[in-house]
Amino acid sequence: MSRKLPARGQQSATQGLGQAYTSPIKRHPRPEKKRRTAPIGQDLKRRRLEAELDALLNGGSSSTNPEPSSPASSVNETLEPTDFDDLPFQDVSIEASPYPRRILPDNTGISLYERWKSALPRLVDAILHFISASTGCIVETPTSLQTTCSKVECPRKTTSILCLFQNHTVSCGCQDVLTVLVTNGLFPTAPMFPRMAVSIFLLDFYTALFERSCDAINALAAALNTFYKRRGFVPVNHKGEPMPDAFRRGLGYAVQWYDNLRTHVSKRVNTAVVSAYSHLDGLTTPTPPSEVPTLPELPPDGPSLLTRGECARILVERCPACFGGNWFGRLLEEGGDIHLGPDGNFNHRHIISAGDCPPFYEPEYFLSKEQVDAVGHRIDKLRKKPPRKYNSKVPNEAIDGCESSHTAGSGSNSKTNMDKFDDGGIMALVCRHDIPLFLTNIDTPGEQQKYSIALIEHVFTLVPKQATIGVLYDVGCVLDRSLQQYPILPSNVMSRLTFATSAMHAYAHQWSCQLVYNPRIRVGLGLTDGEGVERLWSRCRKLIGITRVSARARRIWLLDRHMASIGEELRADLGNWLRRRQRKGVEGQGGKAQKVLDECGVPLATLREQWELQQTAQLSIRAHAPVRLKKELDTVLNLQGDLAAVDNALQLTRSTISSASPSPESLHLLAGLETTQANLKQEVDALYSSLNVKDQFPELSGVDLEFVQTLLMARDLKINIRKRAIGSFFEWDKLDQAAGGREQAIGTKLHQSTRKAISKRKPALMNAIQKFNMYCSTLAVLHKPQWAIPLPTPLPTQLNPLRECSHLMEDVWITPSTDSIPRWLEDVDVREGVRAMLKVDRCLEERRRLGMEADNISRWFGRELSALELAIITPANSTLRVPLYQRRERLLHMKPSLSTSGVGRAHYDHHLTAAEELIQCVAGTKTPSYTWLSPTILTNPSSAGGVTETTLVADVDFENEEPTNTEPEPDPDAIILGDYLLDSDSGCPDAEIPDVEEVSFGPVQIIWSLPEPLIYHLDPLASLWFQTFALPLASNIPRIFHHATGRIEFATGDLAIMEDPSARLNDICLNGIARYLHSTMTFPTSPVHHHSKRCSLFSTYDLLMSRYNATDDEIWRRMRKQEYWTKDIWILPIHRSSPTEHWVLCTVVLSTRELLLFDSFAMSLPWKHEVPEIMCLVVRLVNLANKHGHPLYVVTETGWSAQPVLVQRQQTNGFDCGLFVLANILAVLNGCHVSGIRQEAMADLRKILLAHLLALPPK
Repeated sequence: MSRKLPARGQQSATQGLGQAYTSPIKRHPRPEKKRRTAPIGQDLKRRRLEAELDALLNGGSSSTNPEPSSPASSVNETLEPTDFDDLPFQDVSIEASPYPRRILPDNTGISLYERWKSALPRLVDAILHFISASTGCIVETPTSLQTTCSKVECPRKTTSILCLFQNHTVSCGCQDVLTVLVTNGLFPTAPMFPRMAVSIFLLDFYTALFERSCDAINALAAALNTFYKRRGFVPVNHKGEPMPDAFRRGLGYAVQWYDNLRTHVSKRVNTAVVSAYSHLDGLTTPTPPSEVPTLPELPPDGPSLLTRGECARILVERCPACFGGNWFGRLLEEGGDIHLGPDGNFNHRHIISAGDCPPFYEPEYFLSKEQVDAVGHRIDKLRKKPPRKYNSKVPNEAIDGCESSHTAGSGSNSKTNMDKFDDGGIMALVCRHDIPLFLTNIDTPGEQQKYSIALIEHVFTLVPKQATIGVLYDVGCVLDRSLQQYPILPSNVMSRLTFATSAMHAYAHQWSCQLVYNPRIRVGLGLTDGEGVERLWSRCRKLIGITRVSARARRIWLLDRHMASIGEELRADLGNWLRRRQRKGVEGQGGKAQKVLDECGVPLATLREQWELQQTAQLSIRAHAPVRLKKELDTVLNLQGDLAAVDNALQLTRSTISSASPSPESLHLLAGLETTQANLKQEVDALYSSLNVKDQFPELSGVDLEFVQTLLMARDLKINIRKRAIGSFFEWDKLDQAAGGREQAIGTKLHQSTRKAISKRKPALMNAIQKFNMYCSTLAVLHKPQWAIPLPTPLPTQLNPLRECSHLMEDVWITPSTDSIPRWLEDVDVREGVRAMLKVDRCLEERRRLGMEADNISRWFGRELSALELAIITPANSTLRVPLYQRRERLLHMKPSLSTSGVGRAHYDHHLTAAEELIQCVAGTKTPSYTWLSPTILTNPSSAGGVTETTLVADVDFENEEPTNTEPEPDPDAIILGDYLLDSDSGCPDAEIPDVEEVSFGPVQIIWSLPEPLIYHLDPLASLWFQTFALPLASNIPRIFHHATGRIEFATGDLAIMEDPSARLNDICLNGIARYLHSTMTFPTSPVHHHSKRCSLFSTYDLLMSRYNATDDEIWRRMRKQEYWTKDIWILPIHRSSPTEHWVLCTVVLSTRELLLFDSFAMSLPWKHEVPEIMCLVVRLVNLANKHGHPLYVVTETGWSAQPVLVQRQQTNGFDCGLFVLANILAVLNGCHVSGIRQEAMADLRKILLAHLLALPPK
């Protein structure tokens, strides 16, 4: 062994490079002194094997358990998987080896599930008894769990069960222990010999909570375990050892099988309602009074077009607006009767290793695998035959381009690794109100057409034979072509089916495809967007993690039940949905489009004529270069580019060689290379000529080849630009968090990094646009009037103007115009007018469809109410009366929201009267006696007898919002702050999150009147001319501003915002300029130094940290640098994300305990919610300063008030709010309350601030 070297600190210092240091040799223990450890369970395994060997040698049978257990315990261990945690170690770890892992259910699991399924039907009456006894009243704690059987001869049996209040249950031969438990509000955790029972109220609460949060059962089980331990109840096994996870398995079984029991009850209730529906058809409805308006019996489009019919009850129950009507057969050219939208999601996949469990649930929404596979086999069989010919409005070249640009276009595109996952995702079919109708399980790598076709085919089996349906699908054009080429669906179905693309995905299609399939262009589709499935996936995203690792059958159960809860919620919100679409869609969008239509000055008849000419021209096959020609042309163009590069290299080589004394051999070789290069150029020109562009486009026979080449390159390049631009628009729309408008992004840490990542793709788009504009200029030089070819219009080089560009979606025109250039191609007014005309037409179609849907809902409401009333008085439904009462009450609660402008309250009041008269008709003249449920009123102790924290003194005109039951969208500010906190310095994902202490403060009085005295900053522009600027200043170079606590970079995009007179300021502009003004004004040479040094300037992100409960350490780490405890005035700019993006300002005056509120729109309502948030931040800052040894004596418990410094609106546009806030920050720094600047001076203020930024040092 080599000698041990000393440690680094013990080595002698040397000069120069020094000695090479070798790490010291670590002393290892000798092998004989090492401690040997045996694997866990090895002794037990050895003894068991020895016992088996002895039994075999002695001629006996082998036994896996050396210590036999009693028969009762053996049965219980087999039938009760809840207690597996109590079994001895050798019974679990030795017998069940984790390699390989079992992914299919075993006989024990199958037997257990079968016992559960046989036990549930006999528990239905028990749960109905408990529902009847507990609904609408306060349930008392049961003193004993006794059977209700009164037979003396019936034997009694006492069972020890772990329950909430009682641990002993008395059952009998008539009522087993499960029935007794359910009757008393407890649900067992095992089907035969339960050891534990769970409160049904807890299960109901968890079910409602799961529908909102999708928290796994592990969270509830762990919470119960911790709760009981803290109360002194520690679950132990039969050995007396604590059980770390005593409730998870039992709770899981209870939740699963209790939900199945609820399904049994729901089916029985539905059976009673369906039976009542069948009796309604034979009854005569009383004649309504003459003064009550009734719905028309004749179809709105006339009896010659529509015929009577009814959809299946399952569809009517899920969306009465779409399927509740009784007239069908509207023309497909007018939009059809029903609009549907399918789409797939590959996030809801299932991992193979999670395994499966026995089937226990019959899905209500999922189609069976056999039904979907039958459609797939039919498609495969038909595609082996040659496709049939059909007349397509869209050229095949365009549809091929759509198919290649979408991953869903071809089913062969793999989206899931099926070696790891056995289910790749799910596909859903929704109506136009986003209500889920049916789903299929995707078990293939890609989104094959069999899934969407199976869903569509299934719906056609449930609607009348004359009903027409419009389907909006991401690749509707591709699916439509497939169904036209092959007889996959019957002809009577295809004649009643039409396709369109979804609105958001339509812009990724070829322009000629959009002319036919875009729902905003397609006649009859109204404002249906086809993106309801995307909104459905947003509601289901919380289930992804749970369903991926659940058993395969449980995954289907979870998704199916979640779809049912979503559908029920959306159905209850149908009235609000109709009103929102009427207000925001028909009136909002239609009003704007009508204004553009009136201002364009072109008659409506002319616009329709030009639109027809544009469709005819751009749908021509001549408008599309063949795919083969485009590929060959691209190859030739690439080769020409390579030759140009070689030519430049040869010229550089000749100039280099000629400058020296070249040998004759070098000159000879160089001349040979140049000759070869010239020959290659001639051959490439010949190759381009061989493409036969003239043969492909005979109309271009007299056009110069260079012009044709440039024209085709410009066309292909514009298609590429359109794809890139649309992708960029979608990315920015998701990321944009506007400071003064949705087009300007807020960038804090992770969001800033994301924005930079997206910006990396921007240069490629901008380069493509510049290249396209270069082609346009080249074509303008080469163009000759006699060719009569319209020249392409250059594209804007900025994203915002590009987004609004009217000709971005149109392809380059590549054929000559027979006459003069059409107006739709060169007249801007015609182009804008056509777009507005299409929008107005869609809004009118939407108005008609909303009226039809309101009629459908009203008709369904009347029939459903009558059926429920009839089912309630039916004697056979005596045990179902309470669930029927509950369903009727939910229906009546929908009545106020269902009243619309088309179908008012009088119609629904008539339905109520008609239902009562119907019941009197059935029951005779006697009105049935109802058992009304007495409501239980819960009072909030925190608000009883007290006053709210915020009191309005003045009479403030608050805006009224319509009630809505939809799930609120996540606050973008919360997302931004979450990203900021995730990017904190700790970087430990498993670190314990410290609790945020509750902050308390006294009431804040909001007085909506100007404070007195109020000091105005009368000349804010003059206070900014403290620097001389050298003009002109370049704005294409980023600027850097260094201040006391860091640095701020103003990128070229930020400078462009300041240059644009109509651009809204983003957060970088506002926070950066405010910091610049504060640093400048607090400089000792500043004339207002004595005022500004009293001010502490915060950023727009500081209020967000307090609003979303950031920890004290994070707030202190962020704000301690500005030493706010030494300042008397705190300036707090605030960003509002709703109802519109807006900048406001709050000035906190600590000495007078005032909050001075500034809003350029002078709105009062938002401050009601923001003032408590501001006070919460103030209190936390005061507490943190005192906590860290910086005394800040501020009373926060009482005496605070909030007053506006502006009560009349100053801002008259929608983009100058940020400038108004900066002007008021400047006023506060100058010792005033509010700025006296007016709207007319905003342009000058913007120019002066821009000059200050340009004077900063460049990056």
